[in-house]
Amino acid sequence: MMSRRGSVAVLLGAWLMATATTALALPSSFPTGTTYYDPERAYNGFVLFPGGDRKTHLIDMNGNEVHRWDYESFPPIPLSAEQAGGEKGHLLVQLARADKLPEHASPGNGLTNAAVAEVNWDGEVQWHWGSQQDPVYQHHDMRRLSNGNNLVMTAEMRELNGFDYPIIENGIEEVDDEGQVVWTWKAGDHLDEMGFSDAGLRSLKDSEDPDFLHLNTAVPVGPNRWYDAGDERFAPDNILVNSRNANVTFIVDRQSGEIVWRIGPDLPALQLNGKLGRPVDQTVGSHDVHLIPKGLPGAGNLLIFDNQGNAGFPPSKQGFFSSSRVIEVNPSSGKIVWQYTGNMSGRSPYTFYSSFISSARRLPNGNTLIDEGQNGRLFQVTPAGEIVWEYVSPFFGKSMPNDDYVTNQVYRAQLVDYDWAPAGTPHEETAVMPDCDIYVAAPGCGPGDADDLSEQ
Repeated sequence: MMSRRGSVAVLLGAWLMATATTALALPSSFPTGTTYYDPERAYNGFVLFPGGDRKTHLIDMNGNEVHRWDYESFPPIPLSAEQAGGEKGHLLVQLARADKLPEHASPGNGLTNAAVAEVNWDGEVQWHWGSQQDPVYQHHDMRRLSNGNNLVMTAEMRELNGFDYPIIENGIEEVDDEGQVVWTWKAGDHLDEMGFSDAGLRSLKDSEDPDFLHLNTAVPVGPNRWYDAGDERFAPDNILVNSRNANVTFIVDRQSGEIVWRIGPDLPALQLNGKLGRPVDQTVGSHDVHLIPKGLPGAGNLLIFDNQGNAGFPPSKQGFFSSSRVIEVNPSSGKIVWQYTGNMSGRSPYTFYSSFISSARRLPNGNTLIDEGQNGRLFQVTPAGEIVWEYVSPFFGKSMPNDDYVTNQVYRAQLVDYDWAPAGTPHEETAVMPDCDIYVAAPGCGPGDADDLSEQ
């Protein structure tokens, strides 16, 4: 059982108080599992995520692991029953890492991944693409398309005109059920459409970083109100793409291959506590950029986990504190309409920070599921920023075999409804509450929730 009760929530309060004074230097011992849970205000379901142990986990809201797939996921993509021939509990996963790794290989750039697959609830392979003899080097994203094909982000080494060194080319490929590539797009062929200034291009080339773009999102735009209103740039089958290292997000037209819409790379200076309705300010190293799907609050707006790590050409200036944010952006006006920062939960901004990986997803009740990836911390917030569920991954492991450390990092977290899993899959919905008389920093505690400690 991965769930915890009040004692864990108390420990969490101590942990959060410690991080407020140590600038996110995590203690060597801290709570894992569900640390806080308000069933009445949370949106309840199963949470799917890849663990630091290089396995894929499905938990309930109390942190009980209800299922596990012994496959690494970069990331796991849940398939609907309609997408999986009527069966529940199917995933797209990374099937295997390559036995022989090319130069520059790391999990972050995808040059470690030999094959991807669809697996069923029991882990049986239903479809796969790639092999040890012919690795596909998938990374960061893949999706099942409405026509039954799969959209896969890939990597390869390439010589590119204007560069004095080989680059890691980021590709997007549509693959049919026979493993045939039926559509391809290569980022290196479209650098002049990404909005780099002359100085930015010089900085990019002078960096001698072969992974200078480091794409981390490739997702169909999906049905949306902008296309319904006549803006063809937002055609549902166009591809929304994000570059983590270059701070630019753009839409690729499926017919022409051209970039037809973008934000970044150069934006106004960061205003972390600025008013809503302002133009989007400088994002740095963002992840999981997507349009909120139809039927959810905020549908049609961009949801962005803005890491505020190190990125940009030249490197973008950040705020005084190392702190992340989640922003919701109207892609038509380019203005921020909602944001989450650590201080919205009654803490200092730097208590919410992940310099890499991470994700944010809007939920049907208006809450947002956030993955603070580098710390393996998943939490759900209301529109006002109140934490109503919090979980710390207990699954540790090494990203690469030769690493001299372990991590519980979580690349991406997604909530699926209970009926996504086969009938009879158990789940628990028991409140996990802190003792606010002792730890006012814990989630769910605040003014009026605890006695005045100065009087004790």
